[in-house]
Amino acid sequence: MDAVTQVPTPVNEPVHSYAPGSPERARLEGKLKELGENPIDLPMTIGGVQRMGGGEPFDVVQPHHHAKRLGTARHATQTDAQDAIDAALAAAPAWRAMSFDDRAAIILRAADLLAGPWRETIAAATMLGQSKTV
Repeated sequence: MDAVTQVPTPVNEPVHSYAPGSPERARLEGKLKELGENPIDLPMTIGGVQRMGGGEPFDVVQPHHHAKRLGTARHATQTDAQDAIDAALAAAPAWRAMSFDDRAAIILRAADLLAGPWRETIAAATMLGQSKTV
């Protein structure tokens, strides 16, 4: 680590009850409907570029409802794996050279997005993709 730095003190987020009629429940139900009714292509991201794998396609289905397709992905090939390794190795020096504060800012920004505007999307995707409840 470059220096001693001040990381924000972690605090628990407010608990959402998702009670019938609540705004958070309505938002979640809307996102569940959207994701459940609109199958998507599920690409891999390599070197910051999204692309479908080079292998055979396969359906991604709800574990609790196998007839319900969430999307389509493709198996990764050896070339896909090598491209990912090469991209990670190429990115490593810049990430290593970045200050702790700058790296922490990236992680904290991701946490803010997941706790804020992407909350219902990640909750709905988890519920559909892993058969979880809120």
